Amino acid sequence: MIDEQNLLSALRQGDKRSFSFLFNKYYKDLVLYGGTILRDRICCEDIVQTIFLKLWADREKLDIETSLKSFLLRSVRNACLDELRHRQVVKDHESYSVFFDNFEDIDTEKYVLYSDLQTHLTEALSKIPDVYRKAFEMNRFEGLKYKEIAQQLDISERTVEVRVGKAIGLLRLHLKDFIVFVIILKILNL
Repeated sequence: MIDEQNLLSALRQGDKRSFSFLFNKYYKDLVLYGGTILRDRICCEDIVQTIFLKLWADREKLDIETSLKSFLLRSVRNACLDELRHRQVVKDHESYSVFFDNFEDIDTEKYVLYSDLQTHLTEALSKIPDVYRKAFEMNRFEGLKYKEIAQQLDISERTVEVRVGKAIGLLRLHLKDFIVFVIILKILNL
């Protein structure tokens, strides 16, 4: 049985041997635990390594109220859940892109439908919170990449992804009836 308090104390003081001991002791179990959530070993390894890097970087101000193992497990769980949310944002964005990119080659018969979509989209955009709408419009209408948006808004790329994803989710909610109508027309080739 290891004395976690002594290890944490040594870690706070920058003892690399304590850090190596903790890494070697918990790394494999944490990757396996992450695998129960993500089913992606490489991603789980990245997550666990990132958690240990953060543990080392923040070692001087560590304030762990539970056991170290519980802290690490909770950190892995939260990071895995963040990754799942991130994947959903990417998936939503891809779905949106596939759907709306098909409107680039609109012919005369479909102009009215496209115009109606624009009206509904403008109305739906006015109903979503400004922070989500701004990131979405910068990405989709101004053609900026997440990195460029992040720099302009002074936020992280991840925050941009989340905001664009939330905007897409809200747009999907506001446009759900119209989109079903469009899909039916597309299927019927009208």
